[in-house]
Amino acid sequence: MMTLDFTNDTAIWVKVYEYVKEKIISGEIHPNQRLVEAKVAKEIGTSRTPVREAFHNLQKDGFVEAIPRVGYKVKSISKEEVIQVCKIREALETLAAEWAMEKAYPVLIQELGKIISESEDKISKQDVHSYPDLDARFHETIARLSGSTYIMEITQLMRRHMVRHRIASFYHSGVFLRALDGHRLIYKAIERRDSDEVARAIHYHLELSLRDILMAAPKEELSETDRI
Repeated sequence: MMTLDFTNDTAIWVKVYEYVKEKIISGEIHPNQRLVEAKVAKEIGTSRTPVREAFHNLQKDGFVEAIPRVGYKVKSISKEEVIQVCKIREALETLAAEWAMEKAYPVLIQELGKIISESEDKISKQDVHSYPDLDARFHETIARLSGSTYIMEITQLMRRHMVRHRIASFYHSGVFLRALDGHRLIYKAIERRDSDEVARAIHYHLELSLRDILMAAPKEELSETDRI
């Protein structure tokens, strides 16, 4: 039995969530594998209640899916689903960037520049584990500064649908460097306040993200028609 550290103030379910999420991302827990509350609770030395809460939040964030009257299983990837999410994100983030440039240009430039600097620092230290959060911050900053709560809510929803697969892709060689290059292109286009260039940069970045996600996905997750 592996016991987590429950001595600090972090909620137990959050620790269970992070523990299971890491096993999913690393591939230790396989796609379509069933998750059993009692087994996980025994494995990490806690009751079933925080495990149930952790599973609920893993479902909300797109890592697992519920099976009626059975429990949960690790969610597999659908090429069509990821393509749809990337296309929706492209349209949404292009609009968000245009509105953010109009309403909060100085703050937008300052915050995005800071995130890129932090990303460069983490990459120079080979701190790959920090990059998914920085990637999320970059895109959510644009959405937040658009001034639209609708854009912010939908952006977060879209990211939840593919967060597991995007995070997993960062563990493959060169992916986080390509992601950072995409952020730089978007930043430079925003800096020049060129809406057409911003749209092209976002399209290019999300096309690369799509390719990296599908390349990183275990082949058993994709049907024969989905494979690339």
